[in-house]
Amino acid sequence: MDLIFPILSGLKLLIESMSQKSSIWPEEPKPISGKCKIVAEKILALKEEDDPSPLLAEWAELQKPSRIDWLTLLDKLKEQNTRLYPKVEELLLSEKSFQANIRDYSKIIDAHAKQNRIEDAERIVEKMNENGIQPDALTTNILVHMYSKAGSLDRAREALESLRRLGFRPDREIYNSMIMVYVNAGQPKLAESLTREMEARDIKPTMEIYMALLRSFSQHGDVGGAGRIATTMQFAGFQPNLESCTLLVETFGQVGDPDQARNNFDYLMRLGHKPDDRCTAGMIAAYEKKNMLDKALKLLLELEKDGFEPGLATDSVLVDWLGKLQLVDEVEQLLGRIAGQGEAPPLKIQVSLCDMYARAGFEKKALQALGVVEAKKEQLGLHDFERVVGGLIAGGFVQEARRVHGLMEAQGFASEHLKVTLTASQAFSRKRPSK
Repeated sequence: MDLIFPILSGLKLLIESMSQKSSIWPEEPKPISGKCKIVAEKILALKEEDDPSPLLAEWAELQKPSRIDWLTLLDKLKEQNTRLYPKVEELLLSEKSFQANIRDYSKIIDAHAKQNRIEDAERIVEKMNENGIQPDALTTNILVHMYSKAGSLDRAREALESLRRLGFRPDREIYNSMIMVYVNAGQPKLAESLTREMEARDIKPTMEIYMALLRSFSQHGDVGGAGRIATTMQFAGFQPNLESCTLLVETFGQVGDPDQARNNFDYLMRLGHKPDDRCTAGMIAAYEKKNMLDKALKLLLELEKDGFEPGLATDSVLVDWLGKLQLVDEVEQLLGRIAGQGEAPPLKIQVSLCDMYARAGFEKKALQALGVVEAKKEQLGLHDFERVVGGLIAGGFVQEARRVHGLMEAQGFASEHLKVTLTASQAFSRKRPSK
């Protein structure tokens, strides 16, 4: 008896093991022959615009397929008719014998997401819900990346919250996607909060992520935010580079703090970096805010002694500044230098020239610059329109000012102050000077 029980027990375990193996052993597809084979060949030969539903239904009626049979047909279709494959794959989600699972849905959603076909992906998610299958972490992860890539902030945020509710903790890729969608939506503070969350979880943001945040804060003139990111970068082991220092120079310049801009400019040089054209332009623009022309010229002379040659960015700032001061001869010297470099004056310079020449009464040159500006009206911002219209009014070009003001309103911009000034200029129009 002592020997029999172990033997019987062993046989029982062996039988159970064989039973389990048979239940998970891959099922073989049924052979396809006769009329069923003919229908299958017709399916494989369909064009992309054809509706495969009737033939699929006929094939199902003849073959009585299980999931493995459908998968075999799909594999053949993928090899021989890649354009029709996605359509059939989606149709099978509603086929009972296909026994669609969540991976079938997520696979199709992922394919649509990679091609930025958001509506198609959302349609599959809706079908998924209709069939009683709730999106899991993998599917929701795909949606976060898709919406982030498309810049759809609200939908990306909803998908992220869904992930959290599923108990999924975002990984580096999810964080990066969400940070960039916040940055691109002009919300760097929300993006920054995600980097703090990453740091708390010992997930180190990359240099690229920090730089994206720094650029965003700089574009918004947020010196506090830019300063925080610059400090965090250094604590994280990323050394300041030319661009990060330049962004700080530009940020302080925007808010009219040339002293802090200069501190960062000098710090850049102490680190061994040579200021390039963009960085120098940012510093000159900072001085322009406070009209510190003497300091700007002194800096340029010092830099030129070290081999620096002003480029288009620096010259554009100087043209704008000297134009406001009505230093026409000096501006035209700069224009000659720009032309000598083979550069076409950017739109910003044309706006400055239109304003300067109009105020100075140089009709021909003012109208020439105005023509260039009007041809690129879609690229103008509110400040550009105000500058042009203001200059035209000041120079007595009231008719032209009224026309440009109309273009401005057509572009969706409004300026009550400019409207009042234009009305007053029409009531008390003075004779246009001619030079």
